Amino acid sequence: MLGKWYADWMIRWETALTTRDTNRVVRPLEWGFDWLADFSELAAESHRLDMAGQLTTQNALERMMRVNEEIVARNAEFYGYALPTDFRLEHRHPELFPTNVRPETLAQDQQLKDDAASGKLDKAEFLRFTSPVHSKYPENDAVNARWYPEPAHKDPKRKKQAIVVMPQWNADAFSHNALCAIFNKFGIAGLRLSKPYHDIRRPAELERSDYAVSSNIGRTIAACRQAVVDIRACVDWLQTQGYEQFGVLGTSLGSCYSFMAAAFDPRIQVCAFNHASTWFGDVVWTGQSTRHIRAAFEREGLTQEQVRAIFTSISPMSVMDRFAAEKTRQTLVIYAPWDLTFLREFSLDVLSNFRKRGVNFVSRVLPCGHYTTGETPYKYIDGWYMGSFIHKAYKQMRERAV
Repeated sequence: MLGKWYADWMIRWETALTTRDTNRVVRPLEWGFDWLADFSELAAESHRLDMAGQLTTQNALERMMRVNEEIVARNAEFYGYALPTDFRLEHRHPELFPTNVRPETLAQDQQLKDDAASGKLDKAEFLRFTSPVHSKYPENDAVNARWYPEPAHKDPKRKKQAIVVMPQWNADAFSHNALCAIFNKFGIAGLRLSKPYHDIRRPAELERSDYAVSSNIGRTIAACRQAVVDIRACVDWLQTQGYEQFGVLGTSLGSCYSFMAAAFDPRIQVCAFNHASTWFGDVVWTGQSTRHIRAAFEREGLTQEQVRAIFTSISPMSVMDRFAAEKTRQTLVIYAPWDLTFLREFSLDVLSNFRKRGVNFVSRVLPCGHYTTGETPYKYIDGWYMGSFIHKAYKQMRERAV
């Protein structure tokens, strides 16, 4: 009886948190073949036909499924890239870049601006470079990662270690910064990466980071491609700074991006996935936070199975075997029973696939949901799970290299 009361209470709380923002926009379905035309001739041809009004919904759906199949068949090429040549460090006052219009958030944003203007707020260091994957928005193509360099060690022979941190969808620019500060205490450098279309990379026309995940299918796929490449380019820069051992931590959408990056980059030997799923489209279809995107798909008569198919190329399941092939990698999966965004069944599917393939992993369960993970006391439990895992995994990685 107590368990049922707790479950009902948690679901009510989770639902309240996912519905408090009023600036989600239901946009029409767009196939977005043009976003993939540089990679696929089929996508380029489909875009021309779409612009000429010569595609029915069914024709476009079939073509987008085939484009996804093509990407999966050539995924190493799709997620490949040319090394950036303009890495640089930038010093500026950190800004919040809020994604909601709640009074308390806007007040926090204004306070930060006032503190910067009055000299009360210190400047921070940010890694900047041009993303090897180009979008239609110059501000989005300027990659941004807040830099937390490794503190000095007494042992000069100790291998330098770093982690790339990817926050959740619609995260403001301060989300997950505290994790990097904690990792610094472990002697680990941190790069808190702004995902495509997030915070300083967000086009001025948006209040939220809508272009990262939306009813424009091609753009959503391209955003994942860009995020994966940006993570790998960050590892490239870290290597130029003398770092030798690497990991990645991702939350929610950041978890998906991190998984895909690790699958294509064996340098990433430690992974922490804070909420995880096998299929991108299933999350879009069933998640509370993507109801507005599902609405656009339903208006055109698409089903859950079809939405899964059109996002296959950015689904962790599409690269599961590639990820599992790296047997020395250490992996953490955190999930929550009352998660209404990444349903529990999807996280359990990840664990099942890991077991089948012999992935070296541990899992932890949060007694909450997706959005409630960021609330007291659950955020501290989550932080403990991630922090303790990273501390232990990086220690083992150091010891293996001796």
